[in-house]
Amino acid sequence: MSESRTLPVPDGLDGMRVDAGLSKLLGLSRTIVAALAESGDVLVDGRPAGKSDRLLAGTWLEVTLPEPDRPVEVRAIAVEGMEVIHQDDDVVVVDKPVGVAAHPSPGWTGPTVIGGLAAAGIRISTSGAAERQGVVHRLDVGTTGVMVVAKSEYAYTVLKRAFKERTVEKRYHALVQGHPDPSVGTIDAPIDRHPRHDYRWAVVAGGKPSVTHYETIEAFRAASLLDVKLETGRTHQIRVHFSALRHPCVGDLTYGADPTLAKRLGLARQWLHARTLGFHHPDDGRWVEFTSQYPADLAGALDTLAADY
Repeated sequence: MSESRTLPVPDGLDGMRVDAGLSKLLGLSRTIVAALAESGDVLVDGRPAGKSDRLLAGTWLEVTLPEPDRPVEVRAIAVEGMEVIHQDDDVVVVDKPVGVAAHPSPGWTGPTVIGGLAAAGIRISTSGAAERQGVVHRLDVGTTGVMVVAKSEYAYTVLKRAFKERTVEKRYHALVQGHPDPSVGTIDAPIDRHPRHDYRWAVVAGGKPSVTHYETIEAFRAASLLDVKLETGRTHQIRVHFSALRHPCVGDLTYGADPTLAKRLGLARQWLHARTLGFHHPDDGRWVEFTSQYPADLAGALDTLAADY
């Protein structure tokens, strides 16, 4: 059954496009909001609003929401190449391979971390949405590396709070084009959805605060290998921040990387790897840290770059 919601436009959304504003207000994707507007299910002060119309603070929105989709099913399918680094009663730490999502989502039919754990007979926390139970953080499908999943309900609560309070240490290694100047620095730039491309994110005034610290490990002729520490955890944060600096991750064609360099290095995805994850263990508070080695495609790219000298 459809649901109708009536609510005022808050001051913070004044002047924003209908699709962008309602996306923030209702937690829906801009694609869904745009479809609602096109079907006449978004009214402003009683009159239909287009997706690109501008919101005015104090006016009234009436939105007719479609019947919710059924939960995405978690399929227990073994994931080739996914290694369990550590497992105890509270957590399981895995080394996620490329081409694997953290959990099921609409439109994704490929392998998932939680589906792989289910296939291996590893029971995880039932906390969280049905399709992402136990998942306390995510890695992009095209990003490899270390990832923790909660097994106990208590661990889920503790780890979710730790990620929210930023007491978890997340370190990535990223190969970026060119040579960032300075070689050690901090990127403090807000991130939100791209104003024109719904599937991308961008540095946007008024976006969510986003902070990335980096240090150059090694400089090659065409690229630099960086150690990156996230202070915040926005979607695509590393990829967006370095793209904004005009030093996109090598192979990241979505965010402006040079396809010629990616082809020369044999890369079919962005060179980005979740190298180290550290956190206070939910059981006794001791600090634990786990590291993932480079997969073959990323290591091969570094070998090719090194041979340039």
